Formats: sequence, C-alpha cells, structure tokens
Amino acid sequence: MDRTLYFVGIAFFGMVNGLFNSTLLLFALIHMQILAPALLFGSVPLTLMFASLMVSTVTIILGGIPAALYERVTGAQDSADASLWMWLAATAVLTLPAIGNFFAVRL
Repeated sequence: MDRTLYFVGIAFFGMVNGLFNSTLLLFALIHMQILAPALLFGSVPLTLMFASLMVSTVTIILGGIPAALYERVTGAQDSADASLWMWLAATAVLTLPAIGNFFAVRL
C-alpha cells in the first residue's frame, strides 16, 4: 500500500479523536483556559479549536510510540509497512472512545 494512505489514515484518526473525544477535549479546554487565558485573546471558540488540535497531536504522537519502539528494536533505518501499520492501529485504538460520537453526529 502507498505510504501516503497510511499517513492519511493516521491523520484522519487523529482528527476524529481531536474533534469528537469529549472527555479529552474538555480536559484540554479547561487547562488551556486556566493556564493560558490570554494566549488566544480570551476567545472560547479559538481556545476550543486549539484544544482540539492539541488532542489530535497527542493522539498521533502516542500512536507512534509503538511503531518507534518496533523500529528501534529491529534496527530499521526507514519506516517499513509493519511499523506504519502499527502506527495506524495504535492511533485507531486511541480513537475508539471518539468513534461513537463521530457516528452520532452523522457527518
């Protein structure tokens, strides 16, 4: 499979988790409002979008840890299909709590 399709899938799962995982999104939003209220001019919608971006980024980073460990153990110099599959699967597993909300909205 083309490597681009792996990255599109990983980005898709990260986006779904960032937008529809209400628990993590609420957690990030509250902490953004407490720790950096003037960062986004005190605008709640901007803070919500930034919190969503933070949750998406954390999902992609945490999903990449098993793939990075696999590449480290095997000594791979470049990402193989196996490590990309691991990254995609780990990101999909992290997105499971948000999948129900994603289908409930019916985009």
